[in-house]
Amino acid sequence: MAYWILKYLAALPLRFCFRIRVEGLEHVPGGGGAILAGNHLAVFDSFFVPLVVRRRITFAAKAEYFENPRTAWFFRAVGQIPIKRSGGSASQRALEAAKGVLEDGRLFGIYPEGTRSPDGRLYKGHTGVARLALECKVPVLVVACIGTREAQPIGRRIPRLFMPITIRISRPLDFSRYHGCEDDPLVLRKITDEIMYELRELSGQEYVDTYATRTAGGSEAPPTRVAVLPDGSASTLERTAAMAAS
Repeated sequence: MAYWILKYLAALPLRFCFRIRVEGLEHVPGGGGAILAGNHLAVFDSFFVPLVVRRRITFAAKAEYFENPRTAWFFRAVGQIPIKRSGGSASQRALEAAKGVLEDGRLFGIYPEGTRSPDGRLYKGHTGVARLALECKVPVLVVACIGTREAQPIGRRIPRLFMPITIRISRPLDFSRYHGCEDDPLVLRKITDEIMYELRELSGQEYVDTYATRTAGGSEAPPTRVAVLPDGSASTLERTAAMAAS
């Protein structure tokens, strides 16, 4: 109930204060489980996507939000799932909770990069999204947020108002051809790279073939090794990622 109350309370001011455009909303299925995999440029991404999608979305949110009393009440009220980005058993429990959301026929939102982009570029995705898609046998819809970084750069508390925001949603990506390969790391990487390629195409972001990292203080930091993909097909992206991994 809190999710819907907060959504409708936020809808009017957000639509008044920003020029929001959505493309591909018809691709979101009317029922059944599906994963929404998005780029992550600003905190506002988690507000604008639920605003335009009619169905409820359960997001994976960083565990720090649940440890801070000022934000914990909000994230618990709207039913978000805490996930520790350091990995380990806590992250595995979060993925199990996400599986429950998908098996119940609901929408689950996740940012494959694992954190906000430190510089507006698109970073290498973690394979948890691929594992979820295969284990739960659900499609993945790529969601590209455009303009949210300009509206609220990292470190800026008060957003810039009346900025254009575009949300682009892809057609469902079907990975049923890989069912049964949930434990194959090469398959998981291939699926993840396909998702990131689609994100790159929708968002227009420059791709960086390494994971986004964070400083000891918790803020995003640019990586040291960068490989920008040339224009090309999904297979080109996969080959580049495979060479980097090796």
